[in-house]
Amino acid sequence: MSSNKNHENKPSEDNKTSDVVSFKEVERPSREEAEEAVRTLIKWAGDDPERTGMIETPSRVAKAYEEFFSGYREDAEAVLAKTFEDIVGYDDFVLVKNITFTSHCEHHIVPIVGHAHVAYWPGKKVVGISKLARIVDIYAKRMVSQENMTRQIADVIDNTLEPRGVAVYIDAVHHCMSHRGVAKPGSSTVTSTFTGVFKEDKDLQGRFLNSC
Repeated sequence: MSSNKNHENKPSEDNKTSDVVSFKEVERPSREEAEEAVRTLIKWAGDDPERTGMIETPSRVAKAYEEFFSGYREDAEAVLAKTFEDIVGYDDFVLVKNITFTSHCEHHIVPIVGHAHVAYWPGKKVVGISKLARIVDIYAKRMVSQENMTRQIADVIDNTLEPRGVAVYIDAVHHCMSHRGVAKPGSSTVTSTFTGVFKEDKDLQGRFLNSC
């Protein structure tokens, strides 16, 4: 595991995200232990992990988990640390929309697939637009609830860039609902959160939503 300590993962008195969710450092098992756990699940499902078609599956699943959940090893605040202060005269919001992502539901560990629309009204700090997409990926590549993910994206931008306001809108399909349980394919879940001027000014909030 990376030696970087993720600032947003640790509860703090002055951390605005602490009322949403806090991650604590956990002792990660070895790769061998992870693969053995996959073998156990394969057997529990009713198959033989030693048969030809499955023999390498535990290794592949462990490798896939490293990719699916790489967000635990990344620091969102550090991504937003590099800013530009030479952009002057711009007085409106910046919106990056249709940011595709694949995440995993923290309740069933099945995919959540959707689009995020992220806007902020810069104060003194302007960030490269690709960083907004990176922030979405960092939180998406964890086990999440969509509600928390929406708020976390807004909060880390708010806390790090100190803009006049932030708006986040996410529309996603939850496979835990479309492919199991109530099995309602075609349904999607929408979440949004607003801070600063986006929360105070309903006309501005409407402009943002109409732009998504």
